[in-house]
Amino acid sequence: MAAQEPGQTTQRVKVGMIGLAAVLLLIGLAAAIFSTASRERAVLGGANPDVVANLTIDNEAAGVGDGSEPLADLGLTPSTATEEVNVAEIANATASKSAGKQ
Repeated sequence: MAAQEPGQTTQRVKVGMIGLAAVLLLIGLAAAIFSTASRERAVLGGANPDVVANLTIDNEAAGVGDGSEPLADLGLTPSTATEEVNVAEIANATASKSAGKQ
């Protein structure tokens, strides 16, 4: 390996220090942005957690749902609860509809 000139070594140290300063500056900027974003509670157009909690409590008090499926109680997802089905009623309804069409 050839010996380096003193000017070249100084230039490499300067470039390294500038690069390190740039990385630290970017990290500080990102930290400031994320801390500001996490402090903001109300996002424009977003759901307010207090209102959603009150809606859920009101629905449970009104008997809308049993609380085991909160998303289904709010109408966001279909319910997975099984309902008792009277097969005889369905068969009679189907038979009466098909008889009415003839």
